[in-house]
Amino acid sequence: MIIEIKVPSPGESITEVEIGSWLVDNGAVVAKDQEIAEVESDKATLTIIAVESGKIEIKATEGESVEVGFVVCTIDTSFALEESSQSQSQSQLAVEEKHPVSNIQHPTSSIERPGTLKVFDKVKVTSVAKEMMKEHGLSVNDIINGVKRLGKKEVEAVVNTPQTNAVPTIQQKGASRKIDRQKMSGLRRKLSKRLISVKNETAMLTTFNEIDMGFVMDLRKKNQQKFIETHGFKLGFMSFFTKAVAIAAKAFPMVNAQLDGEEIVSPQFVDVGIAVSTPKGLMVPIVRNAEVKSIPQIELEIKQLAEKARTKKISVSELTGGTFTITNGGVFGSLLSTPIINPPQSAILGMHNIVERPVAVDGKVVIRPMMYTALSYDHRVIDGKDSVGFLVKVKEMIENPERMFTGGQDAGKLLLGI
Repeated sequence: MIIEIKVPSPGESITEVEIGSWLVDNGAVVAKDQEIAEVESDKATLTIIAVESGKIEIKATEGESVEVGFVVCTIDTSFALEESSQSQSQSQLAVEEKHPVSNIQHPTSSIERPGTLKVFDKVKVTSVAKEMMKEHGLSVNDIINGVKRLGKKEVEAVVNTPQTNAVPTIQQKGASRKIDRQKMSGLRRKLSKRLISVKNETAMLTTFNEIDMGFVMDLRKKNQQKFIETHGFKLGFMSFFTKAVAIAAKAFPMVNAQLDGEEIVSPQFVDVGIAVSTPKGLMVPIVRNAEVKSIPQIELEIKQLAEKARTKKISVSELTGGTFTITNGGVFGSLLSTPIINPPQSAILGMHNIVERPVAVDGKVVIRPMMYTALSYDHRVIDGKDSVGFLVKVKEMIENPERMFTGGQDAGKLLLGI
């Protein structure tokens, strides 16, 4: 039976995708539920899965743009039966190879002397496998050495691969003149167009402030172990900023507003986008209704969305519809930057590296862990007063984290009813 594999729909507004890469060769026999290709839309990179086992015939090349529903490959399921029979024969052979007396198995790979390391540097590894290996701290060596048995399929894959007998040459010292060219992915091309349009079509300004992170750091350090025991995951900094932004947006709603033609649209909710760096480019998953969620709820959702984005399991609906964005250049060591607005939003908050600096506190110079923050905003929608006030409000929340529990109000005054 010949089964057609079509391009799935990434979302309602997307009609075309680009073939990012094939994870299998044309003519290969694939297994059911095996990842066979990656396709890129202007929002995310998605994976195509083999719905049945069989021999694959590729119909679209890497880099080709195809419409949703296009047949990118076919699978001949008649080959799956043959492969199954071969696998059973190999399993039986592996059992017979065991020594009946000494219980010593025949070696299935090269013998390595103690103290030496076999380098498997030509093994093709899919992007998903790379992410899994990175997550568990494994190398290609670890995976190859962990294989218990080599079967006929693995041997044939090597036998049928063209081999070169070229003698390795000694690397000459000197400057390289090599040039590498790579086609931009559809995701990066779309991002490039957006960045240019933002610069050309908005009146973007940036205001800055600095935040003493010591209060949140002390709170986090004091309660981290109990937090892990209670919730099952670590507490980071992004959830505090997400909650602070949601509270500040209620106090300064224009920062959460958007321009639609000649109308200003002001949502009554705060959907915060969290910029995540992935191998395919920047993605911005959305934490919806951050204004009503607790710190643990926000922290868990951020971790889940970020993981889905990095492993290409995220849906388009989880990447669209945000009202405000937070980006953290501090994880890469950035001290200060001017983030670019994510349209159609009107503002974006940039977090940066935490650095111990001398600051004046009560007339004395002390060393405190400080972070520069930047708020880029569209001046057509947001006035300077609102932008500055918003960023000051975020500063107040982070430096007085207990106010997040009181909706931004001073805990002492709230207690006293004043």
